[in-house]
Amino acid sequence: MLSVAVCDDEILECCAMARRIGKLLEEMKMPCILRQFNSGRELLQAEEDFDIVFLDIIMRELDGMKTAQLFREKAFDGILVFITSSRDYVFEAYDVEAFQYLVKPVDDRKLRCVLDRIVSRTKERSREFILVSKERQKRKLFLDDIFYFEIRGRVIEVHGAEGIFTYYEQIGVLEKNLQGKGFCRCHKSYLVNLRHVDGYNRQEAILDCGERVTIAKRRYEQFCKEILTYMKNV
Repeated sequence: MLSVAVCDDEILECCAMARRIGKLLEEMKMPCILRQFNSGRELLQAEEDFDIVFLDIIMRELDGMKTAQLFREKAFDGILVFITSSRDYVFEAYDVEAFQYLVKPVDDRKLRCVLDRIVSRTKERSREFILVSKERQKRKLFLDDIFYFEIRGRVIEVHGAEGIFTYYEQIGVLEKNLQGKGFCRCHKSYLVNLRHVDGYNRQEAILDCGERVTIAKRRYEQFCKEILTYMKNV
């Protein structure tokens, strides 16, 4: 079920847009919970973890762009859609990772198209992940996309399809978060994603991305047990 917020300081417009979104999602057979907000401050005070936020930009007191910035700082990593009467903020929308920028009036065909894309994206994002912190912000790391973690003291290097992402974490916390999720501590410095292991020998695991990860001598037997168990269960 999708959790959707609609924020516009024009009450009638907010109600009308919420009704249209609800009706279109119902036609798409996508259940949702819709909440309406008539100011950016109301939205920021909400306790829900929204999947999608539809946000007007030109609002009294706290405008939509500032609201979006503050919402992202609160670790909102959902989908943000601006609906506004002005085209002047298109480039600023990129700074807050807006999914779409819609200019009023928005017809049902366009709105339906955007909702179709959102539903497809949210289904893709329903994969398993862990939540990590960096520079006072939260970020989701989707486990399927990670090849291995490399530990360098308190710094964790995440090697994945999009390159290398680093953050600070204790190895014990990371191992706890990954327990039962298909990762193996094959070396004191490496946690490898068994999903991406294409082959191995006594010295290293060979990954499907072409990289090689060292297997410690004393961890080899445990690595063999874990990868055989993993292969039986997939």
